[in-house]
Amino acid sequence: MKMAIYLDHAATTPIHPEVKKAMLPFLDEAFGNPSSIHQYGRAVRNAIDHARWQVAEGLNAEASQIIFTSGGTEADNTALIGVALACREQGKKHLITSEIEHHAVLDTCRYLEHMGFEVTYLPVDRTGMVDVEDLKSSIRPDTALISIMYGNNEVGTLQPIETIGAIAREHRVFFHTDAVQAFGIEKIDVKKLPVDLLSISSHKINGPKGAGALYVSKQVKLMPRFFGGAQERRKRAGTENVPGIVGFGKAAELAARNRDVHYREMLQLREAFLEELKEQQVTFVINGHHERFLPHILNLSFPGTDTETLLMNFDLAGVACASGSACTSGTLEVSHVLRAMHLSEEVTRSAIRFSFGRGNTEAEVRQAARITAEITGRLIHR
Repeated sequence: MKMAIYLDHAATTPIHPEVKKAMLPFLDEAFGNPSSIHQYGRAVRNAIDHARWQVAEGLNAEASQIIFTSGGTEADNTALIGVALACREQGKKHLITSEIEHHAVLDTCRYLEHMGFEVTYLPVDRTGMVDVEDLKSSIRPDTALISIMYGNNEVGTLQPIETIGAIAREHRVFFHTDAVQAFGIEKIDVKKLPVDLLSISSHKINGPKGAGALYVSKQVKLMPRFFGGAQERRKRAGTENVPGIVGFGKAAELAARNRDVHYREMLQLREAFLEELKEQQVTFVINGHHERFLPHILNLSFPGTDTETLLMNFDLAGVACASGSACTSGTLEVSHVLRAMHLSEEVTRSAIRFSFGRGNTEAEVRQAARITAEITGRLIHR
């Protein structure tokens, strides 16, 4: 079977060959339990320690500030629930987030509401940007945590994280950001960025699935979500996913090393795709901010068509793309992100997310744009 042109890197990325190579020994001879004190365990523990250092280096953090998780979703859950429960002892029961967060944050907030917490969901403008004045006015004496994503996973809009973090610090409120899509693209320095907790994921940066991490500053008291062992400094009990963690560490090292080049390459692919669409005289709308965006995520609407039909035609034509977050794919509902941006119905119901990554070439991106022109032209004029 001929493989499709893969333009869904925001959903997941192929494992880098060097990452696979780093993982292989831990699927074979290096099988020890990292909590064991004999040589089999010590060898594996050393590998986890090295991976923790590699991930920390990618954030300019200290290794002791990294908690390994099963992915971005668990990292988000751990941040929100862990801080909320810890702060409840101080009488704080209020959280602030935005309407366009990943469901790993939104669903966790709804869970916390059932537990008696109160949550403010900030609206966004038509570009997907939160208003910092709305944020300021939403902070209360009992606000425990603000959680705003670094860059949106559906439209790519970058939020004013530094400004939000400064506001949080001023009001002595903890600040969490979901940086799953931004890590490996944006330069993130937690020694300069005013964040207290930050979530990242392995499989978004050409690492394996099933591994992620939460950066936790030293000022944060975090209640654990798992119990039964002393792993991850008693913040995440359970035997570690050693191959996944080792692969994540290597992926983080490669992402940090190649970040600037990768950013430029993704921007060039984005521009080539848009240029080819214009040359093919395709009518489209760019959803998201036109200046502050993640270069590998491009959300476009094709008025006169509908998302479901477009996706079926793209798949048949050999282009792998998406309607939005992979965690909500398969549903026929309009994206909660686009809905929160208050775009017209013809825009929200004809949106497609193209996301670029390692392995994509300008030639195949332009080919995908020509296929887009053929499909949209046929559907509009049928």
